[in-house]
Amino acid sequence: MKQDIHPKYYPDAKVKCVCGNSFTVGSTKPEINVEICYNCHPFYTGKENLIDTAGKVERFRARRAKAAEAPKVTKKPRAKKQAKNKIK
Repeated sequence: MKQDIHPKYYPDAKVKCVCGNSFTVGSTKPEINVEICYNCHPFYTGKENLIDTAGKVERFRARRAKAAEAPKVTKKPRAKKQAKNKIK
């Protein structure tokens, strides 16, 4: 087995969240900055909090509202094409 190929392991790496929470975990990096942790994640808190990146939720809602307002167009049935080479 090769020696000295693995990164250094930090058993007490600090994790800092945007919400202000911090805790320690084992990692190959000494310090980790995260946006969401167990203290502010909707799954763990029970609060619904939409995390929107670049207005995707608003665009989706606007598209759904526009589709609901638009009248549905029904297509006329097409006549079947006749064979070009009919055998007489």
